[in-house]
Amino acid sequence: MTPRIRIDADAPTPPYEQVRAQLAGAIGDGLLAVGTRLPAVRALAADLGLAVNTVARAYRELESAGLVETRGRHGTVVAPGRDDATDRLHRAAAGYAAEARRLGVPAERAVALVRAALDAGTRGPQRSPERGE
Repeated sequence: MTPRIRIDADAPTPPYEQVRAQLAGAIGDGLLAVGTRLPAVRALAADLGLAVNTVARAYRELESAGLVETRGRHGTVVAPGRDDATDRLHRAAAGYAAEARRLGVPAERAVALVRAALDAGTRGPQRSPERGE
């Protein structure tokens, strides 16, 4: 059974990302077990009052992240072999991306901040991209 997905039309987060994030969260939390079949794109789009392409994009993003597999006429299912650490990191990244959008930080700047944080652990102190250094 697929968890209830809620779309907030007033949220700054696009509907496809709301669908993707909620499904990714359910997969990461174990609410959707490996092999669980997701609703057909058209059915979910109709249930949520969204365009088919909106839900299809969410499914493509989930597939790109390795969380689901599309099996043609057999539908889309939760992928096996998930890595819990990767799942948790994916959720954290999605939260970070949502916060960056909410704050109006351009994607390039948000990625630069992550890169600087990752590099700081391996190269010592770095100049801050946030301050333009």
